Amino acid sequence: MEVVVLTALGVGGATVVGALIGFCFQNISEKTNDVILGFAAGIMLAAAVLGLILPSMEAAGKSGIWMTVIGILAGALFLNLVDKITPHLHHLTGVKPEEHHGRSHMGRVELFVMAIAIHNLPEGLAAGVGFGSGDIGDAVTIALGIALQNIPEGMIIISPMIACGVGRMRTFLIAAGTGLMEVAGTFIGYFAVGISGAVLPFALAFAGGTMLYVISDEMIPDTHSHGYERAATYALLIGFIVMLVMDVLI
Repeated sequence: MEVVVLTALGVGGATVVGALIGFCFQNISEKTNDVILGFAAGIMLAAAVLGLILPSMEAAGKSGIWMTVIGILAGALFLNLVDKITPHLHHLTGVKPEEHHGRSHMGRVELFVMAIAIHNLPEGLAAGVGFGSGDIGDAVTIALGIALQNIPEGMIIISPMIACGVGRMRTFLIAAGTGLMEVAGTFIGYFAVGISGAVLPFALAFAGGTMLYVISDEMIPDTHSHGYERAATYALLIGFIVMLVMDVLI
């Protein structure tokens, strides 16, 4: 249990660490952002496949492969639904859209921040489910992959919010809040699997589906929208390879 607590704090705290770094480097170029996010996407992709989906298939067996399939789709549909019903962040940011000069830009920033908050919960769920499965090696791989991609997330969330007129302290608190979502998700995933091992294949696949959805729907489109898609693609491949190697060594 102590390992789970430390993991939850580490995974959620990685976003805070990234936010603090973001205050120091607020003028990161679009190319650097795309490369960092591409690398993070590769890490998440490997973590989702190696640490969640393949273990789900092994736990389910041939006769239960449908549980893995349904779990992946359910995870993606869950994020899609939450994305549609989640309100904007005007009240959290403290900036009224009618009073802000860059109204359309503020709307994009809100959606970006909300996207991070939305997928942090199932990311934490993925880490918690990994530990609940009993395979510490896979769990560490998943948690490490999530933590590594949370650092650049925390970094890139700072500059757009400050540029839109959000105060520095409020910006930091919002960034930290997205990390707390991950802490909550970690405990939910761990206890859910601990209560009933029968749900393990579905839970693993569900968490993997949420991560695949985030990679495809948010991370890759964002890294391929500024003219640096080639660099972002190679960064994704390198991130994926790094996690492959780590999976063998850990």
